[in-house]
Parts: sequence; C-alpha cells; structure tokens
Amino acid sequence: MTGLVFRFATVSGQRIDWRLVRNCSVTPVQLGWMYLSLCVVSLGIATCFWILGARLVMPFAWLEMVAVGIAFAMYGRHAADGERISLQGSRLVVELETAGKLERAEFDRSWVRVEPKSGDRSLIMLSAQGRTVAVGRFMRPELRPALASEIRMALRAA
Repeated sequence: MTGLVFRFATVSGQRIDWRLVRNCSVTPVQLGWMYLSLCVVSLGIATCFWILGARLVMPFAWLEMVAVGIAFAMYGRHAADGERISLQGSRLVVELETAGKLERAEFDRSWVRVEPKSGDRSLIMLSAQGRTVAVGRFMRPELRPALASEIRMALRAA
C-alpha cells in the first residue's frame, strides 16, 4: 500500500479507513447548553410578564420551550450519524450509524463491486456475495465518484 495517495482515507499500517460523517455545526453537548440558556432567558422574560399581569405569556413560553426541545432532540439524535469503511487485509467492513443504531456489513475484498446506484451523483453501492450497502450519503454528490474510484483503487492494491 505504499505509494498510494488518498484524498478521503486515512492509512495506518496495512489498514485504510474512510470516515464519512454528518456536517454538524453544534455537538449534542453544546446543543444541550444552548437549549438550557434559551429556556432560562425565555422563561425569565415570561416570568416578568406574568408578574406584571400578563398571565397568558407563561403557557406560550412553555409551549415554545417544548417545541424547541423536540426539534433539538431530533437534531441531536442524528448529530453523530456517519459511515465508516475499513479495508484491512482481505476484509472490507462497512459500518453505518443512524440515530444510535449501528449496522455492519463485512465483505471479502476480492469479491466487492463498487458502482454508483443509478448515476454519477447517486450513492455508491458496495456489493458482494448477494449483499449490497449504499454509502456516501454524508458526502457532496459531486465528490462521490472520486470516493468510489478511491475505494476501487484501494481494493485493487490491497
């Protein structure tokens, strides 16, 4: 594997890894602190209005916090989604993580086919021995063909 240059992969010894993750601007921990501060400010303002006699402000502030909390929870649940493709020796291992659920597929390197699903901008299909896995959903569509050729090159060279 010496001499091979990879754009998307990391090489450590005889192992090649591709890690494709969702582009998140905020981690789940940061999101929790942001939600807590939003609750403090919103409910603090609602409390001031409630003390001044505007009694209907408080229920709407709570309703707002519940709605924002649900949206943040949905975002946080998928913030760590990603795909990991590993080539080590004669095995190609594909791990897909979605909402905390991990799916794993293992292929014999010599049997793997790498092809686009239906066109150049579609997901990359890795198939062998009657099993197919789609990868590349966390990558820009115009970069998927380059990733597919990189995986093909690594499979041939390994």
